[in-house]
Amino acid sequence: MHLYHWLLLGGLLIIAALAGYAWYLWRRVWRQRADQQAQQDQRNARLAGDIQFIAQSLVNGQVPMIEGSIRLKVLLDNYAGPRREGLTLEVFTEVYDQTAHIPTHEAWKQLSAAERKLHLRLMDTIERDHQQQVQQAARQLADGLH
Repeated sequence: MHLYHWLLLGGLLIIAALAGYAWYLWRRVWRQRADQQAQQDQRNARLAGDIQFIAQSLVNGQVPMIEGSIRLKVLLDNYAGPRREGLTLEVFTEVYDQTAHIPTHEAWKQLSAAERKLHLRLMDTIERDHQQQVQQAARQLADGLH
């Protein structure tokens, strides 16, 4: 065999080895994507269950309207799964936005009585203004997202 044939054979072996390595890497990528999709699907299923549970609790009056709305808004922001057409959920964002400035937990305890009373009045107004919409949206979610 001539040097040319040896070089050609060596080149073909290198190409075959690189093609095999590329195939191996692509299979890893496909497997990782499938694993990530499975994790995302599991996460969405868990979030969908949590959303449905809180919505049902809101409908049954087991959770305060503002707290339930805030929790649902945060869960919906993290949910990336399928949604039924016609869901009207903007009210949760409205309630969230209107209450975002109100201190919580330890900061609430540090407010003066007058400041707390002012915030409680605002929360009463928000509840009164959005009660019907929140109940309607919660009923939709209690039936499931899809």
